This record gives sequence, structure tokens and C-alpha cells, in this order.
Amino acid sequence: MDVILVPGLWLDASTWDDVVPPIEAAGHTVHALTMPGVGADADGAGGVGIAEWVAAVVAVVDTVPGPIALVGHSGGGNVAWGAADARVDRIDRVVFVDTFPPAGGGIISEFPIVDGVVPFPGWDSFESADVADLDAETRQKWAARAAAVPARVPTDPIALSDPRRLSLRTTMITGTFPDVAVREVIAAAPPWAADLAALEHLDIVEIASGHWPQFSMPRALGETIASALTA
Repeated sequence: MDVILVPGLWLDASTWDDVVPPIEAAGHTVHALTMPGVGADADGAGGVGIAEWVAAVVAVVDTVPGPIALVGHSGGGNVAWGAADARVDRIDRVVFVDTFPPAGGGIISEFPIVDGVVPFPGWDSFESADVADLDAETRQKWAARAAAVPARVPTDPIALSDPRRLSLRTTMITGTFPDVAVREVIAAAPPWAADLAALEHLDIVEIASGHWPQFSMPRALGETIASALTA
């Protein structure tokens, strides 16, 4: 299977490096992506929004033979879901890493814009549960490598148009949102979780991590992703 890894905000393809080996060992071909405009200044990133990120993933989908799994971490989940919607017939499974499928019109989140881009806001801006498993060395390493993202990307609404996306096999690998909490959201079905509540095939896998398992437990994350592809 061709596995396309979509990073979250401020991350590039290299953040998947230690996750990839277990996936490849399971016989899959991995395509780790860096999204357009990451690390660029306002001039270079000004024309880049969530639609351009989705289009970048779709472009990869269109070049590989498949079957295809899309894996999105955090805000990359919105991007993966947008690409799945655009190419439903090509996608075998979508895996969300500590995130969930957005409803149409949903955004990633709001972060401060500085000099026309959104820089990494620092670990202290996140909930303690998100970062509790990241030691000081890990935080320093990845904060130094985090890159600004285009200003529009975090708050651009995602465009979804093909309801067949709801029939795709979907897995949530979650470290900060326990299974029971996900089930409660599904039962309540608030508008922001409309797609989550309407999924026809959903597996939820809990892992003992915060929001960035690719940093705190990369091999275990890779093994979990590989297992999800055959569930």
C-alpha cells in the first residue's frame, strides 16, 4: 500500500523519519510530505491556504498506483480529509493521529500571525497533556526545527463535497482524547464533529502519548499505523 504521511502545522517530512521504518517493514511504500509554504516568508507563503495543501496531497495521490492510505497528524488531519474527499475512489483508509475528521467548513485553529506568517508558538502555549511526554531535549530539538506556516492555513475552512468520504475506512490513533470521550462526542454529534459522527467504519486506537507521538514514541506510532492499515 502507498502510505502518504501529512504533517501537522510547523512540521516537515523529516518529522516522520523515525515513524517510517516500521511502516516500510510491514511492506508499505511511504511518502512523507512537506507542505507548500512551510518555512517561507510572507511573500513566499501569501498565496498558500488549506486548498493548496489539499491540492499538494492530491497531486501525490494522482502519481502513485495505490491502494492508498492517508495519514494526517493534528492539523494535517484536515488536509488528509480534504484530499480523501477529493479522491474518494483512490483512498483505501484514512488514519488520524491525535485528531479527527473535520466537518465541512471546519478550520484547524487560530494562532498569532507574526510578519505575515504563523510561527511555532512554543510548547507553553499547549495544554499540559499535549506535551507531558516530551522531555526538555526533545522540546528543544523540535522547537528549533519547527517552521512557520502560511498565515491562511490554520483558519481557512476546509471544503468538502463528496459524501462518499464517510464510507471510507477510518482510524483515529489518539493519545490525548480517550476512546470513551470520542464515543461521547459521536453520540452528541455537535456540528463541528458532524463527519466524525457520520463515519460508517471507525476504529479508535489509544496510545500512551501526548499530541506529538512521532517525537515521544515514533517506533510505536509507526507500528500502530501499520497495524491500522490491516484492521
